[in-house]
Amino acid sequence: MGELNTFPVSYKVQGQRIVIIGGGEEALNKARLVSKTTALVVIVSRNIEADFSELPVTVLARPFEDADLVDAALVFVADHGPDGDAAKRAARARRIPLNVVDVPEECDFYTPSIIDRAPVTIAVATEGDAPVLARLIRARIEAALSPNLGALAKLAGSMRDKVAALLPGTRARRYYEELVTSPEVEVALLRGQGAVKAESLLAQHGAEGDSPGVVWLIGAGPGAEDLLTLRAQRLLQEADVIVHDHLVPAAAVEMGRRDAERILVGKQKGHHSFTQAEINALIVRLGKAGKRVARLKGGDPMVFGRAGEEIDALKAAGIAYHIVPGVTSALAAAADTATPVTLRRISTGFVLATAHGAESEELKHWAALASTGLTLALYMGKSVAGPTAARLIAEGASANIPVGVVVRAGRKDRVLYRGTLGTLASGTIELEDGPAIIFVGEAIAHGDWSEAIELASSEFKVA
Repeated sequence: MGELNTFPVSYKVQGQRIVIIGGGEEALNKARLVSKTTALVVIVSRNIEADFSELPVTVLARPFEDADLVDAALVFVADHGPDGDAAKRAARARRIPLNVVDVPEECDFYTPSIIDRAPVTIAVATEGDAPVLARLIRARIEAALSPNLGALAKLAGSMRDKVAALLPGTRARRYYEELVTSPEVEVALLRGQGAVKAESLLAQHGAEGDSPGVVWLIGAGPGAEDLLTLRAQRLLQEADVIVHDHLVPAAAVEMGRRDAERILVGKQKGHHSFTQAEINALIVRLGKAGKRVARLKGGDPMVFGRAGEEIDALKAAGIAYHIVPGVTSALAAAADTATPVTLRRISTGFVLATAHGAESEELKHWAALASTGLTLALYMGKSVAGPTAARLIAEGASANIPVGVVVRAGRKDRVLYRGTLGTLASGTIELEDGPAIIFVGEAIAHGDWSEAIELASSEFKVA
């Protein structure tokens, strides 16, 4: 994700003035926007051309005066003549935030497209680059939001003192989460019984006491945040603590609540910041403390994610847990290369295995499977790729079986290699840094490896 040149904030204007310099359509458009606030909106222009009569604004049909900016919170300039120039100078002298309509380089702030569900507002801004895009995004968000959102926010606000007196921090947050997401509360609002339902829900939360902890073992996919499931995104928003691996993308971690605690337990080859036993102890401790824990793992937690050890620890401690599947790297690599890892009359099966520390009996078994047409997907085997390929050949696999390697599968910076088992065994090319999936099997020749680097000079035949 790129860096922002502006920081979105909600700016208080209550009891102050918003001054608009100009009397045409541009000024009218700004007046329509800011007149939704509780500020006193003042229009100043010697030429009043637009009809402001239906808006709660004060219109001054005269030249701009410096005194017009007394108690002003914001200034909009929609007049590109001498009055506009004078207003810009005066605003800058008084250090009042200034927006010059359609001149982004002169603006201190930009006006976003706003979804209004007062007191809830959602602003969509593009730093002045694409206001049409902002408007289209706003329309899509508008269609997805309940018209009762503002009433729901006011109901939550009305309960603040009572909730603070009865429920401590974490329990209070869970009360509010249920209050604002419950269909029953929204129905009660429509019937004029929202306050009664909110009180009843508060009493229920007060009687329940501390909620038991839970650990969600969540697959974050291979490294692209948009490959997370909807369930994973929802649970990240509910989590009190996010315990994540090194390979989990930062953007995926940022999908969690802003106030959620984040703990990196990343394990890189040769650099284990936490042992598996320490990770087990950590999630058990957090669960016993009543926390909702998102244990965020790269790929799928049940595929080479050591989830079994964490599940055993949680079971032994009596901590509730749930599994949220993710896209494992082999499937991301197959998608990157349009490789049908199972293919009629070519490959009747797909085997996921780790080449790291593979024993002779395993290699003999893999060689036999590859020779029958099954597709192998070898994880964690980049550093031993050449020797592993040589041992497969020694166990009877053909040196001509197609091989494809995907480094950093599922990411924009992925790198592809192609060749045969024999060329991989020769070790004539050094693979790039990053996690790699090594495919072995006849089905590989039916994928799209046109962007791949040759493992050696021999031809890679595509069917």
